[in-house]
Amino acid sequence: MARKRSDYGTLYRGREGQWAWLAHRVTGVAVILFLFAHVVDTAVVGWGPEAYDRVTAVYHNPVVRLLELGLVAAVLYHALNGLRITVIDFWPGMTRYWRALSYATLGLFLAAMAPITWIMGRGILRLL
Repeated sequence: MARKRSDYGTLYRGREGQWAWLAHRVTGVAVILFLFAHVVDTAVVGWGPEAYDRVTAVYHNPVVRLLELGLVAAVLYHALNGLRITVIDFWPGMTRYWRALSYATLGLFLAAMAPITWIMGRGILRLL
């Protein structure tokens, strides 16, 4: 006997909301991991300036600079998406526009990342 589609219950198909939720969590974890690493590398100053200079010399590596660009992207997306969530939370009528707000968040993110990538990318390329 063939099952009808309704026999399977509701199936969440995701789309913009699912991807925004996932990206918000991933960027949040990335920022927390960076903050942990930043606290650790700053604490090295307690062992003297030579130790601190050795640790911070890592930041002149092009791979680390690329990770910094990723960090900037994570912080920027997390902040913009957080503003979108705040708007929806404080003004419940905006839930009608959640899809448009998701695309606006993505558009603002891409518009802001274009010049940031250009500026930081030149420094990364100079290191190569």
